[in-house]
Amino acid sequence: MVKDEEMLKFIEEAFEENYELLRLEGGHSLSPFVKDLALRQVQLYWKKLKSLAENVSETEVKLTLPLQKTPKGRTYTIQGVVDVVKEDDKTILYDIKTHDVDFVRCHKEDYEGQLNIYAHIWQTIHGQTLDETSIIATGQTEELRRAFQSRDPKRIEKALEEWMPEVPIEFSPEKIDRIIQSFGEVVDMIEEHNFTSPPVAKLMSKVRDNKLFVDHVCRNCDVRFSCDSYKEYSLTSMQTRKNFLSYYDDYGTEHERAEILDANLEEEDEV
Repeated sequence: MVKDEEMLKFIEEAFEENYELLRLEGGHSLSPFVKDLALRQVQLYWKKLKSLAENVSETEVKLTLPLQKTPKGRTYTIQGVVDVVKEDDKTILYDIKTHDVDFVRCHKEDYEGQLNIYAHIWQTIHGQTLDETSIIATGQTEELRRAFQSRDPKRIEKALEEWMPEVPIEFSPEKIDRIIQSFGEVVDMIEEHNFTSPPVAKLMSKVRDNKLFVDHVCRNCDVRFSCDSYKEYSLTSMQTRKNFLSYYDDYGTEHERAEILDANLEEEDEV
């Protein structure tokens, strides 16, 4: 049995190796703060879900459902990657998400389609029945963030004990045809350039704990600064407008700017 200290050391070394490979392939470096935050998140995943991680029988299983037809006759393929755990005669399919667990629990229906499709593909390929499907939400909850910011060991320990990142998702085989149909409808909309962003009213709607859709969804969207709805929302008040426009000129503190510059200069020297 691997000791926690040995595994955490291995995670750190593997993280560093993967980071360097991604940096060389992508041509971009992370600031030390962001890099340390990412490493800590991986280590938290191990600490909280050690027993689950040790029982994973198949990792990064690629699932493919080819030759699907949209309502308008377009051919497309559904693909995904999951982890599978076999324990005590049970087989469970897991999909890892970087979202926070509170958001996932409040919007389980947003994940049911994807998990049901993955389960359908896996069962078809393997000819075996799945017992459960679940989301592993690795994103930090608000309480975890506050606990780490406080640097109070007792508060951190309590927050970790209460953090339950696994969210079971109902698997309903009878819904498969409808879910695949909806996938096809989305493909048609995208191909016809008819897949628009939600209206500003949607961005301003409350989804949980009086927090807005824009906070839970848009802030995790990589293209939000090219989104007309997000731009319109961001310009609705002077304070928000100031924050939005300052994004383009915000390179962090003087120390952070120096670190980012050094990191990218080192990258150029290695090319």
